[in-house]
Amino acid sequence: MNATTASGRAPRGLEPARATRWAIGLTVGVLFAVPLLATLLYTFRDPLTGGLSTANWIRVFDPGNTQVLAPIWTGLGNSLVLAVVTVLIVLIVLLPTMILIELRYPRLGAAFEFVALLPISIPAIVLVVGLAPIYLQIGRALGTGAWTLAFAYGITVLPFAYRSIRASIGAVDLKTLAEAARALGASWLEVIVHVLVPNLRQGLLAASLISVAVVLGEFTIASLLNRQVLQTALVVANKIDPYASAMFTLLSLLFVFLLLLAISRAARSRTGRTLS
Repeated sequence: MNATTASGRAPRGLEPARATRWAIGLTVGVLFAVPLLATLLYTFRDPLTGGLSTANWIRVFDPGNTQVLAPIWTGLGNSLVLAVVTVLIVLIVLLPTMILIELRYPRLGAAFEFVALLPISIPAIVLVVGLAPIYLQIGRALGTGAWTLAFAYGITVLPFAYRSIRASIGAVDLKTLAEAARALGASWLEVIVHVLVPNLRQGLLAASLISVAVVLGEFTIASLLNRQVLQTALVVANKIDPYASAMFTLLSLLFVFLLLLAISRAARSRTGRTLS
């Protein structure tokens, strides 16, 4: 017997009590909030008096403070470009492959899942050892721009993006939708773009968010391949002004959090329109 009701919710007997939910929520919230609050207070600490002051923020964001701001803005710009390219790799390469396996080659599903989840078990330093000779050829063919890291980041985000998209695929009968659209005369491109992708919207949004978060927080691969991104720039800024790296770390976390809210709101609004 299915453990969920027709509305998709667990039976009342299996739901945790309200007090349990609040206790778990508060515990998780405190675990996240304490280090963030400590970092925020650190950025306001006056090194001379020991009190709280906005002098650190004013100094770091002074337009004349190019020694700190220049590498951070460069690294941030490179990371945003990398995030866009990595998301495109996920949407253009991973998504059609998963749809093809689901519709035509379901027997390959287990093998593909193993390959897709494999990078999560391989340390980044090991990946770099294998990618270094490949990037020598990429550098000769495409240059040494930071955007070329997207090929490596595409491998790094593969397990997370796969699970997000896989969850959406498991909730939708893709084969029936595809056969119905083809019977009505739609081409395969139209089937994917106009029929399947809208039904996988929530998984695609989650995969995109995770990809952006991983790219903005990745350091090892960029550092060892000698590319300048946000995290490597923060290390440089920390050597010049230790308050700068803390400030931009908080701002990057805030950016990802707002992006999460925007994507969650977009997914909910889409679901609401579909149900109505």
